[in-house]
Amino acid sequence: MSNSVGEVILPEIIINGPAGRLEGRYTHSKTPNAPLALILHPHPEHGGTMNNKITYYMFQTFAERGFSTLRFNFRGVGRSQGVHDRGEGELSDAAAALDWMQELNPNAPYVWVAGFSFGAWIGMQLLMRRPEIRGWISVSPPANMYDFTFLAPCPQSGLIVQGNKDNIVPEPHTEKLVQKLRAQKGITVDYRVVDGANHFYNDKIDSLIGNMHDYLNKVGSGSEVEVPKKLIKAA
Repeated sequence: MSNSVGEVILPEIIINGPAGRLEGRYTHSKTPNAPLALILHPHPEHGGTMNNKITYYMFQTFAERGFSTLRFNFRGVGRSQGVHDRGEGELSDAAAALDWMQELNPNAPYVWVAGFSFGAWIGMQLLMRRPEIRGWISVSPPANMYDFTFLAPCPQSGLIVQGNKDNIVPEPHTEKLVQKLRAQKGITVDYRVVDGANHFYNDKIDSLIGNMHDYLNKVGSGSEVEVPKKLIKAA
């Protein structure tokens, strides 16, 4: 089964994770030696799954650019085995998912990790442990709920997207995290605030996707995708 952007869609894959099987969805790029993208979903105890709307659109964003792309359910979610482990186990799950992709794509030139909310927190921890990760996107990272001081220093540049009407992760908390990261030398953090967006980007998904594509165009990762200027807003 293929889609219109040259990806081979595998309806369901099973990964051998540290706590049992992990259920995932994977698209394999038809581009030889394509880059890899791993997409991480929001909090399992608040309804987060790999089929979350934002997680799904992040997955599609990277697939459209010719990445081989994987999203999966953390332990205890959907058909994935195990129980929620407050982050430590989920980080191990993410590492296992990345291992699976790399075994399938041994000649991939680089990796990106992208996460939404809780998934952004896990993704940033994975970034610290896996030097092959070249870039990252964090959507609404929960800087008011979790400690991000492990990013000392943050090893790669990346993008943070945040809504200014978010009542779950208020924007000033994310702004504070951004300023701490921007104080570090050797990296650039692109911070984009989507006007009027709540935590779930209701009616603002197009702006979220547009900013992700614009950033990936800017840094030259994957195939370029044209983005209408009205969808792009940098803070």
